[in-house]
Amino acid sequence: MNTPIRTALAIALLGATALTQAQSAAPLVRSERVLSLELANQIATATVAACSANGHAVTAVVVDRAGNLRALQRADNAGPHTLEASRLKAYTSASARNTTLAMMEAAQKNPAAANLKDIPGFLLLGGGVPVRAGNEVIGAVGVGGAPGGHLDEQCAMAALEQVKAALQ
Repeated sequence: MNTPIRTALAIALLGATALTQAQSAAPLVRSERVLSLELANQIATATVAACSANGHAVTAVVVDRAGNLRALQRADNAGPHTLEASRLKAYTSASARNTTLAMMEAAQKNPAAANLKDIPGFLLLGGGVPVRAGNEVIGAVGVGGAPGGHLDEQCAMAALEQVKAALQ
């Protein structure tokens, strides 16, 4: 075997060894923060209260990081459609780790992002907001029923502001 081939082979083996060592340094079991039922209920209650204070009858759904339902509050007089809309907004936000309003705007402006609407379970309407503990998304809140997704989002943001100390 000539010298350039041996050198290339040696470099490839060293690179593979370094990659294997780097991968084995990553933990095989991870720890994640979990959204408690108590906090999920606080967020849902604060969201409905924030919208009610502005005269909007809404439903608020809080999901965990996987999009599974943790809490649901439906205001008196909130329409029946708000149940599913708020759940889908929360699921979409938790899944994408972004607000649904930002996703909707991106889909309207960017043809490549327009296909997001075709993902099963995604609802690209304002009102879904991630719940973050530090930089980690641990769930999301979805709101439906105010006369505009931007207003739904404002209620969710107001609720998250109320519980921000618990999310540190």
